[in-house]
Amino acid sequence: MPPPAWLDSDAPHGDVVLSSRARVMRNLKGHRFPHHASEAELREILERVVAAAGGGFDVQRHATQAERDYLVGSRLASHDFRWNEPGRALLLDQERSRCVMVNEEDHLRVQCLSPGWSIDAADARVRETLDGLSQTLDFAWTPAFGYLSASPFNAGEGRRLSAMFHLIGLAQGKRLPSVLKALGARGLAARGLFGESSRAVGAFVQVSISSGTRVEFVGACEYLLREERDARSEIGRAVLEERARQAAEFAIGSRSIGLADALRVLGWVRWAASAQLEGFPTSPREVDRWLTMLEVRGNSNTEVAARDRAAFLRNRVEG
Repeated sequence: MPPPAWLDSDAPHGDVVLSSRARVMRNLKGHRFPHHASEAELREILERVVAAAGGGFDVQRHATQAERDYLVGSRLASHDFRWNEPGRALLLDQERSRCVMVNEEDHLRVQCLSPGWSIDAADARVRETLDGLSQTLDFAWTPAFGYLSASPFNAGEGRRLSAMFHLIGLAQGKRLPSVLKALGARGLAARGLFGESSRAVGAFVQVSISSGTRVEFVGACEYLLREERDARSEIGRAVLEERARQAAEFAIGSRSIGLADALRVLGWVRWAASAQLEGFPTSPREVDRWLTMLEVRGNSNTEVAARDRAAFLRNRVEG
């Protein structure tokens, strides 16, 4: 599959922020939410959305397990998306910057991802996509609740802004828990690399806001950027090199690696690449590309999956 657009080398503050994302939920007027809809209704919703999207999107209905892994790793699909159920599909544009999950929790989950810290670009693109879809789709809305959602917590504007940070300096300095707690007090949520069900392993942290203002979100993210840069500057280059080489040696010597350990290895290798340490990739974007190819969901045989993951990392780190 083509690489996602957020891997572009022109990524503002790309050493700290992998990508920015704007996501919007919508439901079609006159239809029941996915968890109450019949198979026939779900298929009708899918047909209407595909028709409204036009020819600018590829429709992924029956992706293989390897393709699903890649889409999850690229953060173009939810980890829990129910591919095999009726009326489900993922619509992807040619650039792999925009996607629409059909009949996940809501009828539509429209999201746009952009490289590095570039939330304005992601938000503008998602608004453009919604404007196009609304030309032929009528979205469920009421004056009292705004846009209706399967979850009452998402009703209203239905928009979530987020950015994927690599906060390894704060983690190494033992400051990450307190910083995340401070963000929570300001109404921001922090999750791991793959969303709500994951933890901040490898110091990869997705920071998002669904309520509150855009100004608050931007301010919080810029605060995180400053804190992470300060934390990295306080940790000596010698310490970074030692820890990064230990991580690389662990990957090279392992014949079986779980997902959490793989993310920890890539966290250190990514920081080493950002610091341009000799013997490591010349850009953190190369490590970000590895993240999209790392087996996420796992082979049905977990032992085989762990061996495949170890072989993948070993080949990249040794190379």
